[in-house]
Amino acid sequence: MLTKTYSSAVYGIEATTITVEVNITAGTRYYIVGLPDNAVKESLQRIESAIVSCACRMPRQKIVVNLAPADIRKEGSSYDLAIATAILASSDQINRDKLADYLILGELSLDGKIQPIKGVLPVAIQALKDKFKGIILPNTNAREAAIVSNLAVFGVDNLTEVIDFFNDKVNLTPTIVDIEREFSNTATCVDTDFGDVKGQENIKRALEIAAAGGHNVILIGPPGAGKTMLAKRLFTILPPLTIEESLETTKIHSVAGQLAAKDSLMTRRPFRAPHHTISDVALVGGGTSPQPGEISLSHNGVLFLDELPEFKRTVLEVMRQPLESRNMTISRAKFSVDYPASFMLIAAMNPCPCGYYNHPEKECICGSNAVQRYLSKISGPLLDRIDLHVEVTPVAFKELVADQKSEKSEVIRQRVIKARKVQRERFKDNSTIHNNAQMNSVQVRKNCAIDEQGKLLLKTAMEKLGLSARAYDRILKVARTIADMEHESIIQNHHLAEAIQFRSLDRESWAG
Repeated sequence: MLTKTYSSAVYGIEATTITVEVNITAGTRYYIVGLPDNAVKESLQRIESAIVSCACRMPRQKIVVNLAPADIRKEGSSYDLAIATAILASSDQINRDKLADYLILGELSLDGKIQPIKGVLPVAIQALKDKFKGIILPNTNAREAAIVSNLAVFGVDNLTEVIDFFNDKVNLTPTIVDIEREFSNTATCVDTDFGDVKGQENIKRALEIAAAGGHNVILIGPPGAGKTMLAKRLFTILPPLTIEESLETTKIHSVAGQLAAKDSLMTRRPFRAPHHTISDVALVGGGTSPQPGEISLSHNGVLFLDELPEFKRTVLEVMRQPLESRNMTISRAKFSVDYPASFMLIAAMNPCPCGYYNHPEKECICGSNAVQRYLSKISGPLLDRIDLHVEVTPVAFKELVADQKSEKSEVIRQRVIKARKVQRERFKDNSTIHNNAQMNSVQVRKNCAIDEQGKLLLKTAMEKLGLSARAYDRILKVARTIADMEHESIIQNHHLAEAIQFRSLDRESWAG
């Protein structure tokens, strides 16, 4: 007898509904078709043991399982529960009346327990679009799926619960998540604060500008100057996630399997800090079965690269395109997937191998050629894509022991939110641009007009520093952000001057 159940496959961060067709006829073989990978092919052993463990009968006949559409590759173990349910329905052990109303997914253990899976949120969103009444999935993943409104989400622990539900022996309780409560509980809970940082007011100013406009930053300074400490506090002054941003960020972490069971929604902006030994694939995403990389996991948040010159050059160069497009496309022979990658890059580095080049007190032991070789590990095109080059100097002892209170992150954050509000109003008619850093050339010409005196100032800076056209646009974007922070509609000369001074690595003094 032919029976159909419904499951789902995730490609990139989008889901596709999969129809699981099972037909039981005379014979003794088991066939599974529809481009299954090895994990799907091995499902028979898990399913048979789980069915027997639940005191049900595994049919000793010819069983054909088709996963439609048959031209899409099926990967992973999440089809186990849908296949097992279809087999039981085809052998008249489960009532078929409600099967068409529910999306079913989960990995089966040999004893019938249901194991958690990845990518539940995009599956739940697609189930709602396809007008399913509800979704049946592992209890561990229920909170994650329950943030999708108007969809009944039933978390189950074992196959027996699913059998009894379809046979009307038990009523499962739907999982409900209060999104507003989730935000209020965790959105502002942070362990770090700018109030912990002594001195470094100029660096805090640079990071506030970066947060206000979504700009990329590189911090250059000697060891122990506070580069890492400052970088790790950047996300505390970023505006809170909107519901749309939160859902998109959660989808990425769900697909990557990095969402904890207790978390139903990402309520804080991600902060990712990969080690410098990271590979190209781990950073940008990919693999045999493509997964999002660190740049996508930091979407709507911060990607922190400490000791930037220590990263492999190939790793750094593959970031150039995502920094511009804010999207990562991973192509394979038969398919391609897109992952969003709109992140703020903050990098930290020493000015030379010994770390003391341009230090006010300690002497650098590196020759000028060694300094140049060290800095040349970071290519010009990559530096062009970083808006703010900030020199970090050591904190003086009197500042370390001073009793003066530093400004709290929440105070800075409120100023950043006000600046972002100005930008939201500016770009309200453009759904792809949300802050100044995302402006294209047309938007820069429209929103960053400067007078003749400003043009002369910028011309002099470009000629002296040898800036590229991309760096020219970056300066204008940063100046636009500084003007927004001061609630100025027109970019003034002092806005331009401050933006220009944040191009340290373009200066001749860094060449030795």
